[in-house]
Amino acid sequence: MSTYRGHMGHGHGHTHALPASQRGLRALWVSFAVLAVTAAAQAVLVGVTGSVALLGDTLHNVADALTAVPLGVAFLLGRRAASRRFTYGFGRAEDLAGLLILAVIAASAVFAGWQAVARLMAPRPVTGVLWLALAGVVGFVGNECVARYRIRVGREIGSAALVADGLHARTDGFTSLAVVAAAGGAALGWSWVDPLVGLGIAAAIGWVLVSASREVLGRLLDAVDPALVDRAEQALRSTPGVIGSGSLRMRWVGHRLTAEAEVEVAGDLSLVAAHTIAHEAEHALGHALPELTHATIHAHPPG
Repeated sequence: MSTYRGHMGHGHGHTHALPASQRGLRALWVSFAVLAVTAAAQAVLVGVTGSVALLGDTLHNVADALTAVPLGVAFLLGRRAASRRFTYGFGRAEDLAGLLILAVIAASAVFAGWQAVARLMAPRPVTGVLWLALAGVVGFVGNECVARYRIRVGREIGSAALVADGLHARTDGFTSLAVVAAAGGAALGWSWVDPLVGLGIAAAIGWVLVSASREVLGRLLDAVDPALVDRAEQALRSTPGVIGSGSLRMRWVGHRLTAEAEVEVAGDLSLVAAHTIAHEAEHALGHALPELTHATIHAHPPG
């Protein structure tokens, strides 16, 4: 009967002044700088202490910092206008960057585990225990600050890849605390504690890989939070003039949420009246879902 396509604008509903992609880029580069400084400080202390646990933690921090590069490129690509070939735009580049982040997490887990096993087979004393403990504390503080920042911004702009990167940083923070445990073992003369902690770090990295994979792979399969669907359906049904709702589909394209919905209206309405109701339904969706940037509403008579 009538179809309305609404473009609500990037970041509709947010009170933040910066567009979502620009906020994501800022979060990436600020956190990159923090992690780069943290990793550099730890790298110096790896040479002083000879700790394989600290080596694994440092490598993980380096990998976490470097994931900002492909994700930053993806955010820049996502700002390009849609073309006749890429009619949905380039937001999916962000999801591809998420896959690369998963690969980096997996590689760092394998390498950290390999180094720990090698040290178990060929033990070596750890020196500079106090420096080792300090490196662990520095790593925890730096990573936790980055994790909080990335996860908060990622959830606000709807970026699964940025949230995954934040979870990666949070795991780095807890593995840095494990380095403090390695320092305690070294102080007691237990040379086996350091490589054992290294294995624990590798296992922790593997766990965050599983958690991040659910988020990133779910986006690639067009998964959305069921709570968003509930809010959207409620908004459509509460729109004046809508007497029922039909199919509803939503998907993320990068950190942009789009929706397609059907609503039932009275069969004796004019085309203009049905179009107006569809417009109001789109407006209600925009208020219920601040993440929404595009909606297509089709109004039709009952049945």
